Amino acid sequence: MVGYEAISAYVSAQQERLLGELLDFLRIPSVSTLPEHQPDVLRAAEFTAAALRAAGMPHVEIIPTAGHPLVYAESLAAPGKPTVLCYGHYDVQPPDPLELWKSPPFEPVIENGNIYARGSADDKGQFYTHIKAIEALRALNGELPLNVKFLIEGEEEIGGKSVAKFVAENPEKLRADVALVSDTALFAPGLPTLCVGLRGLVYMEVEATGPGRDLHSGLYGGAAPNAVYGLAQLLAKAKDDHGTIQIPGIYETVAPPSPAEVESWASLPYDEAEYLKEVGSSALTGEPGRSTFEKTWARPTFEVHGIAGGFTGAGAKTVIPAKAVAKVSMRLVPDQDPEAVVASFRQWIAANLPEGVQIAVRVLSGGPGLLVNPDHPAMAVAARCFADALGRKTVFVRSGGSIPIVGDFAQHLGIPTILMGFGLPDDGLHSPNEKFAVENYYKGIATVAHFLEQYGA
Repeated sequence: MVGYEAISAYVSAQQERLLGELLDFLRIPSVSTLPEHQPDVLRAAEFTAAALRAAGMPHVEIIPTAGHPLVYAESLAAPGKPTVLCYGHYDVQPPDPLELWKSPPFEPVIENGNIYARGSADDKGQFYTHIKAIEALRALNGELPLNVKFLIEGEEEIGGKSVAKFVAENPEKLRADVALVSDTALFAPGLPTLCVGLRGLVYMEVEATGPGRDLHSGLYGGAAPNAVYGLAQLLAKAKDDHGTIQIPGIYETVAPPSPAEVESWASLPYDEAEYLKEVGSSALTGEPGRSTFEKTWARPTFEVHGIAGGFTGAGAKTVIPAKAVAKVSMRLVPDQDPEAVVASFRQWIAANLPEGVQIAVRVLSGGPGLLVNPDHPAMAVAARCFADALGRKTVFVRSGGSIPIVGDFAQHLGIPTILMGFGLPDDGLHSPNEKFAVENYYKGIATVAHFLEQYGA
């Protein structure tokens, strides 16, 4: 073993090259949801495979799927040592609205110590630390201190169906002792943070149908049902004025956070005024009497992401719309069954149909929330290594977001996932001016390499 100091020195000596490689990666507009970017998505997969080969992974393959390809790699030359499965995704969100970016989203720039580009923190910059960690260990040791597998996908931002299918069908190929994912954030700058809980997600389209066709509001207004208004009425009933979800049974299986978690969360650096500034609002909402951490980490949600219907163009058109559609989601916490939640939602809709309006629900994706065992041996090693790298005691938090692959690994491979992220809360994931701290990129490489070396020992 060479130890953290030697690893860190190697990364420091290679900074210019390591940064240049990441910037090249970020220039690829691998937007998975847009068909016109399919060649770019493939190019990102090829870039990932080439980087794995250059890092010394002896077996690398690009695996076609019904959607975008997977990149798989393995190094199994350490018999008797544990195996770590590294996961990440090379696809990115669309950059819209472009006019809000300070610089072109796929022309990365360095400003105030940050890389500004789409995908910099989510997730190219973060999972690339894994590849460069392998390179560092090979350069310093000549061999890897344990067995490593990589599974990198190109559909995380559109539901991850292909990787979920692959994991379910290939448990032996992917067999490992633990998974490692870097797609989360430090709770605060310089504070080593391991995430031990994730919320699940059910994402749906809710379509309202009113009259048989768009109608003249002068001839039919006051008598004909309005699809947009009916949909708005329905969605407004989903929560009360205080933010409590009104769907029966939604809270039935929700377990409160443990006293130890609540005590730990109370010690985290948190300033509500700063949080409000980050949100950009005059007030926070949600269930009364619950802390911000409980609301965002340990309670289910109901959110409306967009509504479309009727006429919204320039000028006036007095129309009663026949159809309207909303995109909605519910974040779920551990012990909530996504299928049961959807069934309750459908029953609630049937009991609250606006007069003259029919509602159809289409489930686009879904996955459960989960907790990771903080007492797993690999978690203790990760906490110690993170503390070594950042010089502070590692904290354990949950995340309000969803990483479905973590549930797939638990269900089909029977392994826990270490969520060791290097982003920051204000990195602007999915937003204009997404960023990733250059220092966190370098620290991420050294920390992952340190963890792999220590876990192998």
